[in-house]
Amino acid sequence: MSQPQSHELAVVWDDALADYNFGPDHPLAPVRVELTIELARALGVFDLPNVHVVKPDDVDDELLRLVHSGEYIDAVRAEQANGRFGLGTSDVPVFAGMHEASANVVGATLAAARAVHEGRALHAVNVAGGLHHAMPANASGFCVYNDPAIAIAWLLGQGVHRIAYVDIDVHHGDGVQAVFYDDPRVLTISLHQSGRTLFPGTGFPDETGGPHADGSAVNVALPPGTTDAGWLRAFEGVVPPLLRAFEPEILVSQHGCDSHRLDPLAQLALTVDGQRAAHAALHELAHEVAGGRWVATGGGGYVVADVVPRSWTHLLAIAAGAPIDPLMATPPTWRLTATARTGAPAPDSMTDGGSADYRRFDDGHDPADPVDRAIMATMRASFPAHGLLIGNAG
Repeated sequence: MSQPQSHELAVVWDDALADYNFGPDHPLAPVRVELTIELARALGVFDLPNVHVVKPDDVDDELLRLVHSGEYIDAVRAEQANGRFGLGTSDVPVFAGMHEASANVVGATLAAARAVHEGRALHAVNVAGGLHHAMPANASGFCVYNDPAIAIAWLLGQGVHRIAYVDIDVHHGDGVQAVFYDDPRVLTISLHQSGRTLFPGTGFPDETGGPHADGSAVNVALPPGTTDAGWLRAFEGVVPPLLRAFEPEILVSQHGCDSHRLDPLAQLALTVDGQRAAHAALHELAHEVAGGRWVATGGGGYVVADVVPRSWTHLLAIAAGAPIDPLMATPPTWRLTATARTGAPAPDSMTDGGSADYRRFDDGHDPADPVDRAIMATMRASFPAHGLLIGNAG
């Protein structure tokens, strides 16, 4: 890898990324990404001298085959709508130009990975990416091609030896985990609402990697109703020690913001403020464990005016080294645009009034608390493979 340019941020964007569009009644509305870019622009993030907007890479079938089967790629290109390969379902309805739009999302995350790998940027973000449910031979959970997995596979092909992938979407990052489940070069960590109560029904602590990669998969399955304090406590207890032990060369992260308390598709209870703290923690960890090399993507998030643009604008500003004060007002012109385009009230400020305070797990745990039980289950399952002690296990 080339030596990265200090503090340079590559933001991958092209208006064509909004073509990944399942139709007006589908929850994954592309307007959420467009409003994110518009809010970040309005707040001056793109005016910073270290921020550079780059276009998605061109993607051919050879790149897609790093993860996906040729038969599946052919089915996507043919826009099969018969339910085979997971295509033509209510979750993944077929639309005109689906292959091209899906490949463009992959190209955006590849451009981010390439910018970091080649040293043109220290951090790179594709808020349109993070389609982590797609499997090698089928679509799933609104995801056609798995852009994080393809970017990771490409980085491995360039000679990167250790990559950590941290997924903070409310849904388990099952597709990325499946692709690298038996690959010791990739550590996947997913914090999500338990699969007992939410799609895709996976992501339990005992999913720890294949026979050649024990400990390469880590899952924190959180109970419904988990708040900022519990979520951040789980993150702090599990993620930093594992990343420090693994010592990745590059950190790849997925920042789905459907963990928000207002999200209609899940039951966690975070605020934008808790999500902002998670973005900041991953930024700090990238500098601590990976020399700052950080590739970040978007993901889920279905409150398209109130939540997604604010959460991901915080992510972009943090990656740019210029965090936005949560008390800052959202620009009036942006609010008018957001309401006009979505029919929903737009937020007045960049905060929900939440708190990022939490009690550290190593200060002691409560066996009766469901969040602490989830943390302990993950530690017991995953820490020994990394030579880590299970703090206060009892």
